[in-house]
Amino acid sequence: MPIERARTSKSSTTRILTAAHRRSSCVLGGCRVEGPCIRRCQIPGRSPVAAAATGPERGAAYNRRHEFITHRNRVGFARGDFTVTPAVTSQRSVARNGFLQVLHAEWTKFRTVRGWLIGMVAAALLLVLFAVLAGLSSNQKGAPPVPVGPGGEPVTDSFYFVHRPLAGNGSITVSVSELKSSIPKGPGDLRPGTVPWAKAGLIIKQGTRRGSPYAAIMVTGGHGVRMQDSYVHDAPGPASGRLRLDRSGDLITGYASTDGAHWTKVGTARLSGLGPTAQVGLFVASPPVLDGMGTAGSVSTAVFRDLHMRRTGGEWTGEQLGAASPTFAGYPDNTRGSFAETGGRFTVTGAGDIAPAVRETLPTGGTLRDVLTGTFAALVAVIVVGALFITTEYRTKMIHLTVAAIPRRSQVLLAKAIVLWAVTFVAGLLGTVIAAPLGERLARDNGVYVFPVPSSTELRVALGTAALLATAAVLALSVGAVLRHSAGAVTTVVVAVVLPYVLTALPFMPASAANWLSLLTPEAAFAVQQTLVKYDQVTSHYTPYNGYYPLPPWAGLAVLAAYAAASLATATILLNKRDA
Repeated sequence: MPIERARTSKSSTTRILTAAHRRSSCVLGGCRVEGPCIRRCQIPGRSPVAAAATGPERGAAYNRRHEFITHRNRVGFARGDFTVTPAVTSQRSVARNGFLQVLHAEWTKFRTVRGWLIGMVAAALLLVLFAVLAGLSSNQKGAPPVPVGPGGEPVTDSFYFVHRPLAGNGSITVSVSELKSSIPKGPGDLRPGTVPWAKAGLIIKQGTRRGSPYAAIMVTGGHGVRMQDSYVHDAPGPASGRLRLDRSGDLITGYASTDGAHWTKVGTARLSGLGPTAQVGLFVASPPVLDGMGTAGSVSTAVFRDLHMRRTGGEWTGEQLGAASPTFAGYPDNTRGSFAETGGRFTVTGAGDIAPAVRETLPTGGTLRDVLTGTFAALVAVIVVGALFITTEYRTKMIHLTVAAIPRRSQVLLAKAIVLWAVTFVAGLLGTVIAAPLGERLARDNGVYVFPVPSSTELRVALGTAALLATAAVLALSVGAVLRHSAGAVTTVVVAVVLPYVLTALPFMPASAANWLSLLTPEAAFAVQQTLVKYDQVTSHYTPYNGYYPLPPWAGLAVLAAYAAASLATATILLNKRDA
């Protein structure tokens, strides 16, 4: 194996790595090297040759002799003239100190190279910088407030409501004989269509304030009878057209029947703060439907018969709730909400929805994922550092010193991976912990509504983002060990991780393609930043572009970890088989 010595003309990185190697005793190709790094190799038929590896002594005579010996050594190793006498004492020392010594040596290398440390600091700063830009980039001061449900979540609370007061306990029964929906196909072109979550039925609501608690039982356009309450709860019921709601204090019970004589209980809801007098009546909602890569508004009309009430009074009042809400898409052209009563028959037309808000129904809302947009830039920084951590040693030939010093080469790569993962994780965690609250505060100060998340989710996002960066860095290290080329390794990992992220961030990327990319590529790890909830009772494009991933958060990170583990195993096998 050829042995290279550090020259004063080498780059600063090479000089630093050489100095790091001098700090500990090592075994070079079986030759003993200690302190000033003296090489001792036995040439058959000749006396031992000793040459200093730390640099030439003073004086031209020594320099000429040193260059001659070095040249002769290289030729001798190339021709196979040298035999090497193992340094048993050094190997015992390495075995005694074990893997911790290898780990410490790799940490010493990493912290000694200023460029690698700067790269980690840059990754953390990029997270903070992009968070600041995200917080300042949107100004929504003066926008209508977002309705908030009883649980603190943003909601859509826009529908046509025909109501009257209900004092104390009571009940209301009705038969929904017809529900038809219309969808615009062009300007002024309204055609009949199916709106799966169009709703028509009975509702008891605390009041007409947006976001107030409610319980409702309804017939839907494509999902049968449902009972829903407090915006997020949904339960199925039997196929029927007759509906009933009973109130007993703050307990609401929903029933369904096919003949009006035998009733099946669908569900119950307890509405705290309902008050002594609530609003009860008929409602119709018609949410937007999927239209290609976007959505289209809709309008629905329902016919109600056989309306019976107990302990209600006053006149019927019809109105569109939440008309000015940012979560209401509005009515299609030339349509509006209305109701009419003829001989006990009510015809009600409405639009909107009463449900939790999702990204498409609240497009102006921000998320924690938006604040951490700088993750992709930080990824590029840590990928570069991860690749250079191994490829620099190949480029400067210092890998010969490294693998010769450690009898088991797999320990070298494992130690590098541990050091790199730990340093990157700490840098990513610090950057995320600073960036997330700072970006959120700036966004809220500019009037942007940020989807709320519990503290446990914030912690998961912070730890997950740091782990994402650290695992990607190890992937770059492994690919660098396989390719032994900095540019090739960086390009390969960027294409594998960052490019799919950029593609899924494009609004015109088909949902199926985006979901497959987020299932099969390392980009799946971005699921750890997911904070939005997918609701089955809300039709929407649940794609990575909108902040919804097909895999759970930690499962997505596991995909990237699997790529990194496979690459590290491949690199270890090749390192053991190939000549360093």
